[in-house]
Amino acid sequence: MQGEAGTGLDVEAVVFDMDGVLIDSRPVIENAWRDVARRHGRTLDSAEVEGYVHGRTGAETVRMLFPEHSDAARKAIWAEVDAVEEEAAYSVVPGADAIAARLAQFGVPLVLVTSSWQRKIENALGRLGLLTLFPEVVTRDDVERGKPHPDPYLMAARRLGMDPARMLVFEDSVSGVASAVAAGALCVGIGGGELLAAGAVATTVDFTALSTRAAGGLSTGGLSTGARSAEGLSTEGLSAGAAGAGRSGSDVLLDGLDVPIRVVVREVSGRHA
Repeated sequence: MQGEAGTGLDVEAVVFDMDGVLIDSRPVIENAWRDVARRHGRTLDSAEVEGYVHGRTGAETVRMLFPEHSDAARKAIWAEVDAVEEEAAYSVVPGADAIAARLAQFGVPLVLVTSSWQRKIENALGRLGLLTLFPEVVTRDDVERGKPHPDPYLMAARRLGMDPARMLVFEDSVSGVASAVAAGALCVGIGGGELLAAGAVATTVDFTALSTRAAGGLSTGGLSTGARSAEGLSTEGLSAGAAGAGRSGSDVLLDGLDVPIRVVVREVSGRHA
């Protein structure tokens, strides 16, 4: 995965988790699980929320929180939480919409790998104008074992037809980072030092410090991430130099991290619609 001198690490595709990476869903998820659990006689402390909720599938969470319940009872509790999450309004993680749109403009293959499900994805990303950026989506329903197992990211690599080591993953939870690293992918954490301990090569609090530029070309950073949706970030809205840099086939340098990363843009033979 070593790149050319001065470029650090080379990848060929970028993979985004959704909750906590693309959308700021933490308050919605935490409140949903706390409220539903309370209705069923369980009060969750912060450690339980962090350890049992974030970065896990609902099936795993409800099994850990209610081990004494029947399968039918756990399924009903999970459905209550899903109903809240499906209809909630989410805000975008600062800079995530802009960086994803810029990578897409360069022709970088983008994949969404999430422990969420189709209806929530369509609601959350559809409202924010991000859904069309991800032609490939791996959900909780596509794998038998979710994060922290490597299966979701191995599935993404199969969809792309590439070695997982050629994927850059953005993750915000320890279990998500563990999943990506176990699959062999390069992972950048959206969060703090605990993600470095889990195997992330670098961390950032959000995407506002990151920028993209063609190798040897102009940066496409600097657009206001809050003023426009990803759908509005077309090449017509960029400078002539940046638009030219965004043509498919231009390698992309991702700046703003402690580790410099190059995305080598080429045709990916194994992609499917």
